[in-house]
Amino acid sequence: MNASFLVIVLAKAPLPGLAKTRLIPELGAQGAAELAHRLLDHAVRQALASQAAEVQLCLTPDGPPHPALQPILQAAGPSLLVGEQGPGDLGDRMRRALRLGLERQPRVLLMGTDAPDLDAEWIRLAANALDEHDAVFVPAFDGGYALIGLRQMPRQLMETALDTLFSEMSWSTPSVMYQTRRRLQSIGLRWFETQPVNDIDEPDDLVHLPAQWPR
Repeated sequence: MNASFLVIVLAKAPLPGLAKTRLIPELGAQGAAELAHRLLDHAVRQALASQAAEVQLCLTPDGPPHPALQPILQAAGPSLLVGEQGPGDLGDRMRRALRLGLERQPRVLLMGTDAPDLDAEWIRLAANALDEHDAVFVPAFDGGYALIGLRQMPRQLMETALDTLFSEMSWSTPSVMYQTRRRLQSIGLRWFETQPVNDIDEPDDLVHLPAQWPR
């Protein structure tokens, strides 16, 4: 097992009207933002507990971290790197984050904040899978995925993989993981999938929040 890996947490600042907007009809803008804050805090804590060599919080909108993030940043301390996502659609931002990460570490995991079941043990399992596979995924029951991981490979193959996996994808649809599998097959990458997890995106998903979290 190679223990050297980077975890990147891709997130929106937990601000009313920006984060978890599909939950606003159920929770209101402030309530949705508060839940986004809790999900983000949970994701960062689990990433830091995963024994990763590095953990980076990659934020949108770009610019200095919003004051709403200060409690999370203070709790994490200097072990948490903070960066920007940069321009472009979701695929552009994911591709950029993974490319830059793979210049620093031999294995990079990129995760969102919507899957509270994704804990430190699950993150380590995904990292370990990259010892034998080119890519790893934690699928989501909604048809997408909560985590993607890649390991270093020859530069031409890496650029092909990044373009293939992130260009012109139908993000936020039930076909994302299906399309991803077909694309992985088309370029001959070996990948591993864990059991799927629940995403917290829609009001009906709120039943999947951890029982100990306040409603």
